[in-house]
Amino acid sequence: MSFSKLGLSAPIVERLAELGYESPTDIQNKAIPGALSGRDIIAAAQTGTGKTASFVLPILERINKDHKLRGKRIRSLILTPTRELAVQVEQAVKQYAENLSLTSLAVYGGVDSSAQKNALIWGVDILVATPGRLLDLAHQRALHFDELQFLVLDEADRMLDMGFIEDINKIVERLPEKRQNMLFSATMSDQVKALAKRTIHKPIEYSVSPKQVSHQAISQWLVTVDKTNKSALLSFLIKEQDWQQALIFIETKHGAAKLVSQMEKRGIKAECIHSGRTQANREQILSDFKSGKIHYLVATGVAARGIDIGQLERVINYDLPAQADDYIHRIGRTGRAGATGEAISLVSKDNFRELCAIESRLGHIIERREFAEFPVKKTVPVSVLNFVPKNKK
Repeated sequence: MSFSKLGLSAPIVERLAELGYESPTDIQNKAIPGALSGRDIIAAAQTGTGKTASFVLPILERINKDHKLRGKRIRSLILTPTRELAVQVEQAVKQYAENLSLTSLAVYGGVDSSAQKNALIWGVDILVATPGRLLDLAHQRALHFDELQFLVLDEADRMLDMGFIEDINKIVERLPEKRQNMLFSATMSDQVKALAKRTIHKPIEYSVSPKQVSHQAISQWLVTVDKTNKSALLSFLIKEQDWQQALIFIETKHGAAKLVSQMEKRGIKAECIHSGRTQANREQILSDFKSGKIHYLVATGVAARGIDIGQLERVINYDLPAQADDYIHRIGRTGRAGATGEAISLVSKDNFRELCAIESRLGHIIERREFAEFPVKKTVPVSVLNFVPKNKK
């Protein structure tokens, strides 16, 4: 299947070819034709499935290019949970719209709003925004929603996890009733379903399973280790395996700073990114990681869905996430767009519950590897593939 057969016009198809897009992903094959038909969409899709193009391309195709946009108006609104994701999505819009006469802008908190307000004066075709900053701008009458045609809720589950439900409801109340809605979420919790019921009208529903996301292009393996030896094992693996690049996930910002310090003492220069760093600082670190100036980046879970790096070689779970879905999001940072990648987890005995939940979600046992230099005193038990958390029936 080619992109041209999905109903996209020549300028967009040509641009996709220039960007090296050969064929649509599973979610793109499903969602793009449905969105082009004008129907509302609900899609369950994890990071790394190509979901951004699934909603951006239909908007580019369907947006009224002949309509004269008035000042402080927007035609399309894409809501995202984090600043990083807002920047990432807007960059994708710019890339895809290279051959089109359309404007786009990302607005988010953590920076002065003056430049964002100035950019909105003449109106913007596609606005990518975090909920809080969008409401701030609306309260300041820096933008109006009366010409809005499209609403996208991207990573809806994460927005709800971060406590944005009230902000989202306030935003939706301000929008024209006649609009096309698209909701993309990695998981369909009761909260997400309730939001969809209030926001989406007679939708088409699509899904890409975690097993499809966790495809063979991502080599997954783990090392069991005593908790006190984790940082030493990580440094050992980087040197022994000659890893030139790694995105390392850890649970706390204090732990991130501590790990960077421990790695530096072993001669490995790394940086960390977490919610405690300024927006400018985070953007610079991400830019340096993408360009190769920084080889090892330690990130807390808040950055799991906001980092998009082409050809990322590997992801390391220094700490296993509490939720199995977050593991899917993390490893989805590598092995993208048909490329190969590697996902390694450092697992101690107190991670056994999380490990079983992850393997149950994947539907397979993750390969275990041992290193003689790091014998384990507290053995991690054999995995239970049919593990069911106690809070589930």
